[in-house]
Amino acid sequence: MKKIKEIILGVTGSISAYKACDLLRFLKKSGFNIRVVMTEEATNFIKPLTFQALSGNEVYINMFTENTSWNPKHIALAKAADIIVIAPATANFIAKLANGICDDLLSCICVATRAKIVLCPAMNENMYKHKAVQDNVRKIKELGVIIVGPVKGRLASGDIGIGHMVEVEDIVRVTKRSIK
Repeated sequence: MKKIKEIILGVTGSISAYKACDLLRFLKKSGFNIRVVMTEEATNFIKPLTFQALSGNEVYINMFTENTSWNPKHIALAKAADIIVIAPATANFIAKLANGICDDLLSCICVATRAKIVLCPAMNENMYKHKAVQDNVRKIKELGVIIVGPVKGRLASGDIGIGHMVEVEDIVRVTKRSIK
């Protein structure tokens, strides 16, 4: 019997968080089991209940919620993941990953995993082009993280520029190609 592949879908605090719903639907339709991990900031853009309804699974936000058994969430999820897809990924999250900062559940999972990580940046063009962000993108590429996007498009500010999250279909294609 073929094991269903486990995807951790990380969602960070960007207006592009709504696109993660379509991404989840496409990945689930492709036969994957999706476990969503949201940052606290992401919950300001979309509610966890939406992801729970779409995935059929618990949505994880806080590392320190009560457990009925001793099984550290960040380690259990890191081990269970066949691949981690972070869409959207903010400048803040990219900086955390580049520097090994583990101050929330999603960053802890990413540092603790041996699975491939696919990261899809989404932010204002000026933020994306900032030297510190570009240095962090270079660092996470060197760590083996697969970066998908961003592309030129309409940004939350109304401007057109680089920083628009890539289309969901592109993320699905890269994820399928990258999964073990």
